[in-house]
Amino acid sequence: MASADIFISYGREDQAQARLFADALEREGYTVWWDVTLRSGEAFDEAIERALRAAKAVVVLWSKTSVASRWVRAEATLADRNQTLLPVMIEPCDRPIMFELTQTIDLIGWAGDTSHPRWGAFLADMRHFVGRLTAPEPAPPASVNSAQPKIDTRPSVLVLPFINMSGDPEQEYFSDGVTEDIIIGLGKMGSLSIISRNTAFTYKGRTLAAPKLGQELRVGHILEGTVRKVGNRIRITAQLSNSAADTQVWAERFDRSLDDIFSIQDEISKAIVDALSLRLAPEKTRIREAPPTSSGEAYELYLMARQFHSGQQERHYALIVRLCRRAVELDPAYARAWALMSLAQADVRRLSRAPENGRQAAERAIALDPVLAEGHAGLGHALFDEGNHQASLDACVRALEIDASCEPALTQAGYACLALSRPLDAIRYYESAIAVDPDVLRAVGMVMQGYRDSKQVENGRAAARRLLSLVERVVAGAPDHGHALGWGVAALAQLYEVQRAKDWARRALLVDPDNVLLRHNLACSMILIGEIDMALGLLENLVLNYSEGLLIWMGRDSDFDSVRSHPRFVTMMAKAYARLAAGET
Repeated sequence: MASADIFISYGREDQAQARLFADALEREGYTVWWDVTLRSGEAFDEAIERALRAAKAVVVLWSKTSVASRWVRAEATLADRNQTLLPVMIEPCDRPIMFELTQTIDLIGWAGDTSHPRWGAFLADMRHFVGRLTAPEPAPPASVNSAQPKIDTRPSVLVLPFINMSGDPEQEYFSDGVTEDIIIGLGKMGSLSIISRNTAFTYKGRTLAAPKLGQELRVGHILEGTVRKVGNRIRITAQLSNSAADTQVWAERFDRSLDDIFSIQDEISKAIVDALSLRLAPEKTRIREAPPTSSGEAYELYLMARQFHSGQQERHYALIVRLCRRAVELDPAYARAWALMSLAQADVRRLSRAPENGRQAAERAIALDPVLAEGHAGLGHALFDEGNHQASLDACVRALEIDASCEPALTQAGYACLALSRPLDAIRYYESAIAVDPDVLRAVGMVMQGYRDSKQVENGRAAARRLLSLVERVVAGAPDHGHALGWGVAALAQLYEVQRAKDWARRALLVDPDNVLLRHNLACSMILIGEIDMALGLLENLVLNYSEGLLIWMGRDSDFDSVRSHPRFVTMMAKAYARLAAGET
């Protein structure tokens, strides 16, 4: 099978584990090449090398056996050179030094459970290399002899990021937002298999022929388009193509006012349904029951706020609140704007004396739309700030019952579980958040603490390497990204690269000196590597401005366990509580 999607490289003693991977990947719809007859000492033959070079992804299973195999090392080296390497840790071991900084999925102890969050993270990475057919039905237990599982036969659609044709790069948020909402709308219809937003946006700015895209992602149809916005007028073009035949199935141009944006999105969805001759279930016949807002201007402000929120920079939180506040002034019934405002208010409140923690905005969002997952997630953030960790978790669970892929709920549920001394549950939530969006710094960073608290040393190191890889990519594009720099120091501390962690910390304080969240995270990292004086120096002035909820969290946060009896720490915490007791806000 020289043209298989995936080549599995493994040590001879790991054959049973390799079989688990091969079987699970084949149930996902991939074709897999693995040589069950490979013996230590055999040279590459032509068939092996052809399969290795032709594979879109090379999964290297690192173990004590494979690390010692020169053949596995050679396969990994060739895959790394061809940019097809996807390494996986299956048992604690020291990887070859040239691969130490390569992001590696941690599946130590994995026994074939495809519902495991880290398996989901592995598949998310796999999609960047290969894509997938469609989501198959759950496979039967391995011990049961059964027919080949059914494959989802729904038409599959990739929605490429619509191109901003406004002549103004600042309008990029609008074209991206329109694309995201089209993806969300199509995904709710049930008759289509929609490639995820995260996968779709990896192709932003890239020019690939439809057949190539179809082959990479195993997708039957591709929707692409352009957005031009001038004042209150918008022009949207959309084209649906058959990827295999490279032929146009449908195309249209819409010239409307901004207030008609939701009608355009609905018309695009309906046109796709008609073009593919789909039959919707009765409850799906109306693509959207009602537009989320009656104001095009409010929608534009919301998209701008959402784009800033995805940037994960603390200096934007107050701006997000302002944008959302203006949006709800234009349309007081705009539930999505209320929900986003609640999340941003919680962010502002976390490390400041801001009067609002987002609870009122979240409750308003829920009252307007009881099945808006982000509203319940916002309530979870606010309840955490109030020190009610179980209620915070309950609110997040409710959000996930509505939308299992709601990242703010997954990440906040992880925080709540850590506060409730449930690190294994925290890991599950954080890894699920990462599977939804591998670029969420909080989840990618905080999962390290879950592994530390549950004494999973090797998993913690693997998580730190994954985080460092993400941070280096973020900082390459935004050298002053304080939030990312802080997490980079945390990763280096977890890996106990003491000098590099201290160097990064000094750099972070130079480029973003007033970032209180950065200083807090740096203090946690300095405690981890034993730099207690530096850590306490960073904290002494900060804690006087912390909210009661954050002080309660610090009382539960294992990062501070080693300094709780330190006289300076005891004194600073006493002063902070005295300020709260005196009624200062």
